[in-house]
Amino acid sequence: MIEIGKYNKLRIIRQTAPGMFLGADDENVVLLPNKYIEKKFKVGDDIEVFIYKDSEDRLIATTLKPFVEVNQFAFLFVSEVNKVGAFLDWGLEKDLFVPFKEQKQKMLEGHGYVVFVYVDEITQRIVASGKINKFISNQELTIKQGEEVDLLVYNETNLGFTCVINGLHKGLIYHNDIFTDIKIGDIVKGYVKLIRENNLIDLSLQKPGFKHVLSSTEKILDYLINHNGYLELTDKSSPDLIERRFDMSKSTFKKSLGILYRQRKITLHEDGVRLVNEMDKEQLRKI
Repeated sequence: MIEIGKYNKLRIIRQTAPGMFLGADDENVVLLPNKYIEKKFKVGDDIEVFIYKDSEDRLIATTLKPFVEVNQFAFLFVSEVNKVGAFLDWGLEKDLFVPFKEQKQKMLEGHGYVVFVYVDEITQRIVASGKINKFISNQELTIKQGEEVDLLVYNETNLGFTCVINGLHKGLIYHNDIFTDIKIGDIVKGYVKLIRENNLIDLSLQKPGFKHVLSSTEKILDYLINHNGYLELTDKSSPDLIERRFDMSKSTFKKSLGILYRQRKITLHEDGVRLVNEMDKEQLRKI
């Protein structure tokens, strides 16, 4: 069976003037036009192609690689807007159509938007929608608290950034939990910080709990090793300075310093933090 909007592995059945016909048999075939045929292709070969509809609404195969497949989310840019809707560049010759009714806000040429790509049931054409919430659900969760997940940032609110989780669910990263620059369209690794009542999901870009503190201590140690064993920040430094240097909160920074100090890997001073060298370690053992 040939699947529209997906990569299909098909056999080259025959070669004709317009191109090669691909399929499992002579009945269920699709044309690979000459412009996509590579010199190495020959009748009987199995090749991987992407299937979509051309400008005349015919099924067509291509060796071009689209940025997204059907039933996936992606951040795409608008190449054109006309009286029927917007058209997105998705890496193929024919742009991806977004009807006005599927636009959360009016799409503008040259701007990027997160969309969901699907096959319209009536026209059987591949289209996209900017109304992301229609295609995700938290009713039955497939994730658990503390789990690492894939995130696609698709909206910003007064509270923070809303993300698609693993292509299935919806969650929020609060502004006060963000210590790096993120923007709509970013694809990042994150963590399920908390699952609240009604399956509302709080997300974090840092590992939760003690694991996050350990990763932060490693970040501070790495900085000290690469800067002659000295860091000019202390637990009294401003949160902004700490965030710019390490992408972490002051609270996490102080906890990390405490762990490193108890492990006798650093010494704390009024002007900063110093890495313990071998001579210092010998002196500390005598204390």
